[in-house]
Amino acid sequence: MQECGNVSEQTSEQSVVQSAAQQIKNDVARWLNSVVIGLNLCPFAAKPTGENRVRLVVSAANDDELLLQDLQRELELLDETPASALETTLLIIPQHLQDFFDYNQFLNWAEQLLKRNRWTGIYQLATFHPDYCFSGAAPEDAENLTNRSPYPILHIIREASLEKALAYYDDIDAVPDNNKACMEQLTQAQKQQLFPYLFNPPA
Repeated sequence: MQECGNVSEQTSEQSVVQSAAQQIKNDVARWLNSVVIGLNLCPFAAKPTGENRVRLVVSAANDDELLLQDLQRELELLDETPASALETTLLIIPQHLQDFFDYNQFLNWAEQLLKRNRWTGIYQLATFHPDYCFSGAAPEDAENLTNRSPYPILHIIREASLEKALAYYDDIDAVPDNNKACMEQLTQAQKQQLFPYLFNPPA
C-alpha cells in the first residue's frame, strides 16, 4: 500500500508541475500574441506563429549548467527538424536568471555553446527579460518594453530564415525606431493591460 501511495503522490506532483509549466506557456503565448505580434514589434513573428511552427518550452533549470544543457537540446532539435515543421524556439526560464545582470552574464556561456558546436552563423539568440534594459537606456525608458517578457527567455532564431525574411522587408532599419515610438505612445492603462507582470509581478 505504501508503494501505491508513493505513486499517487508522484503523479500528483507531476500534475502540479505540468500545470505550472502550462500556465507559464500561456503567459508567454499571451505576450507573444498581444505585444510582439499585436503591436507588430517583429514583422516576421505572425506567420510561423499562425502556422504553429513556434515552440514554447519551459526550462526547469535553476543553474547555468542545467540551462546550457536545455539550450543545447533545443538547438539539436532545431538541427534535426526542418524549418517547415519548426521555425523557432522560445526557451522560457522561470527558475533562473531572474536578475538581468546574471542573465547578461549567462549569454557569454550561451555564445560559447554556439561556437563550440559550430552553430555560429546558423543560429542566433534574441534576448527577452522582465527587467530588460537596452545599453545606454535608463530602466524606466519606454523603449525597454519591446524586450520585456513575462519571464527570462532565450529565443533561438534560424539565421537562414531571418535572411530570407529580411529580403522581403523593405525598411527593416526603421523597425527599432518604430518600436520605440510605439512604446512611447502607449498610455499607462495600455501598459498595465499589455504588461501586467511588470505591475503585478508573481510572488
